[in-house]
Amino acid sequence: MANSQAIATSFKSEILKGIHALGTTVVRAGTTADTIKGALFLASASLGAGTTAYSTTGEASGTGYSAGGVTVTNGNAPATSGTTAYWTPSASLSWSGLTLASAVDAVLLYNSTQGDKAIGVFTFGSLTITAGTLTIAFPVNDASTGLVRIA
Repeated sequence: MANSQAIATSFKSEILKGIHALGTTVVRAGTTADTIKGALFLASASLGAGTTAYSTTGEASGTGYSAGGVTVTNGNAPATSGTTAYWTPSASLSWSGLTLASAVDAVLLYNSTQGDKAIGVFTFGSLTITAGTLTIAFPVNDASTGLVRIA
C-alpha cells in the first residue's frame, strides 16, 4: 500500500461538531487553541482520507525522531476569502540530526488535544535521510494555496 494525500474524512465531520480549534483564537468553551502535531510516516504505510487518528503503525523511526512527531506552530487563525475557508501552520516542521531506518513520504497532521484525531495526510517524494535535516515548508496561508482548504 502507499500513502495518499487527503484531508481526513473524519476531520470534515469533526469541524462541523466544533471539535477542533486551529489557530490562535478559540470560540468554543476551551480557553486555548488545540495542540497540533506532525508525524512522519513510511512510504510503505497506508494513510489517506480514511485515517481517523494518529497511530504509531507505519510511523518513521530512527535517530533524531521521536514517536508522535513535532508540535506544529499554530499561529495562523483559520480565515475565509470568498467562499473558501483555509488554514496553514505558521512555520515549517523540522527535524535535525535525523537518520531514519526506512524511506518516508508523508506527514500526518493531527490534533493531540482532541484524542489524536487526524486532520490530514500530506505527501511528498520518498526520502531516505542519513545524518541530515528534514524541513517541511508549508504553502502560503491563503484561499488558493492554504494547506487545509474548504471550498
